[in-house]
Amino acid sequence: MTVPNLGRVGIWSMELRFGDPGAAAEAAAELDELGYGAIWFPGGIGGDVTGDFSRLLNATKRTTLATGIINLWKHEPAEIAAWWNALSDDHKARALLGIGISHGPLIGENWGKPIPVTRDWVERLTALGVPADNQCLAALGPKMVALSRDRTAGAHPYLVTPEHTAIAREILGPDKLLAPEQGVVLESDPTKARDLARAAVDHYRALPNYRSNWVRLGIAEEDIEAMSDSFIDALFAWGGVEQIAARVKQHRDAGADHVCLQVIAPQGAPIAEQRRAWREIAEALL
Repeated sequence: MTVPNLGRVGIWSMELRFGDPGAAAEAAAELDELGYGAIWFPGGIGGDVTGDFSRLLNATKRTTLATGIINLWKHEPAEIAAWWNALSDDHKARALLGIGISHGPLIGENWGKPIPVTRDWVERLTALGVPADNQCLAALGPKMVALSRDRTAGAHPYLVTPEHTAIAREILGPDKLLAPEQGVVLESDPTKARDLARAAVDHYRALPNYRSNWVRLGIAEEDIEAMSDSFIDALFAWGGVEQIAARVKQHRDAGADHVCLQVIAPQGAPIAEQRRAWREIAEALL
């Protein structure tokens, strides 16, 4: 196998997995038609992630489907491999398994050291027939980025900056996949845009993996605590499509192969609102 073709820009959306299945399938089909290279959806809470994966594969024809991410504490390699080995060759060519260690506060007493636990899980999955080229890791720190280089197709960092992209590319080398997530807010009013971003990032501040990564990038603890304008502006691109395109270019210039955009909308907003944003972004970026 070879690494699935992600194109330059993709979409990350929680609603595609957890929203109404019919509406999600229709939205995924539109993303496919618009020309996005990849569609990313979460898997972190467990559940029937492979069933949801198959549903979205069946709703699309060309685009790559990717998990952001499969929580390795919620699934055994044998479970994922059994699903993978039953896929058609066409679906395997369009499937990328983003895998992640999650967070100690969310896992509790079963938590183990991230690097050896992740290495063991990935090695077992690969031994069961899932090619390394169809796996990537949710990698923030240097050691996890290096593991993604050595054991999988590459890295899928979440809630990062273009500066992190440059650091990750240096570790990965020139040939490994680097596909950061980028939160975007299509709102030109600074107060409204930043308030939407603050609501999206708030609960992540209690998770040490993210917090320590932001500090490594030079973001001050007091800015994280206050969710200051500078903190929000570092993590989110907001404004019109020109500002979104500029942030994508920053990631690309720093070494990203692919940037997956998560449109930040008001909580509870219908998927139709995201679809309007996806169309506007596609017209500007694809």
